Amino acid sequence: MRVQFWGVRGSIPVSGERFIKYGGNTTCIVFEYNGEYIIIDGGTGLKAFGDTLNGQPLNATLAFTHVHWDHIQGLPFFSAAFHPASNLEVRGVSRDGWDFKNILSLQMTPPTFPVSLDILGGLKGIKDFEVDQYHEIGSFKIKAVDQNHPDGVVVYRIEAGGYSAIFATDVEHGGEGLDQRLIDLCQGVDLLIHDAQYTEDEYFGRNGPSRKGWGHSMWTEAVELAVKTKVKRLALFHHDPSRSDEGVDQIETEAHALFSGTFASREGTIFDLTTDTLYDSKGVEIPLTSLQD
Repeated sequence: MRVQFWGVRGSIPVSGERFIKYGGNTTCIVFEYNGEYIIIDGGTGLKAFGDTLNGQPLNATLAFTHVHWDHIQGLPFFSAAFHPASNLEVRGVSRDGWDFKNILSLQMTPPTFPVSLDILGGLKGIKDFEVDQYHEIGSFKIKAVDQNHPDGVVVYRIEAGGYSAIFATDVEHGGEGLDQRLIDLCQGVDLLIHDAQYTEDEYFGRNGPSRKGWGHSMWTEAVELAVKTKVKRLALFHHDPSRSDEGVDQIETEAHALFSGTFASREGTIFDLTTDTLYDSKGVEIPLTSLQD
């Protein structure tokens, strides 16, 4: 099983020389096993993934953690979604009386967008994901579990070929201990991809407004969870849009000193769970023991 990071930035996409190494697209990752695909979230990274398909159709499941802008804004620009020969099954969770399909439709509604969701002929079904139970999708097993975030969010445990990963973005533990539901879900997984948007100083408002209640984690909580649940690798994710490459490097260095299995997610990279290897966008191995070189 392999995971490719197509968007690792949180809140809004960013660009410029300060963000070249880790990238500026918002949340989207793709799990692949034996030619089968599960895409998690449709931020602007989803467009970047679609651009690599060169106009070809795609068979895949597209699952959403939640529907804040930075997780859905790539869907109207995803080339495979327009291809009538694509077979894209979309999954998410209805909230507060809103049907999930209707929630997705809102961002493609005039006068804020010129075309409706119905134009996406490659979407063959939009359904709810029932939480707290495993679903079999081809060779994959996937389970959604609720976590704390404004307007709700789910994290996903994904398994295939004897390997397992957790995608836990936009979760807030609250600074007073880890969420037990996530502790239970993460036990012994091969890869934990975890929200690491804030430093402790940022979260507690020591150098600006407090970020408590904004729905994200401190990177120290991600490390604490990795250590506590004995995961093999930790990928820090959902980098703050104001965080430069140098800033992410610093967090990665400090986190790696506390848990040697840590690396910061970079747009375009691929992590192969089968071989425990990280590759750059050109297929060149990135040594996990010398991430700052």
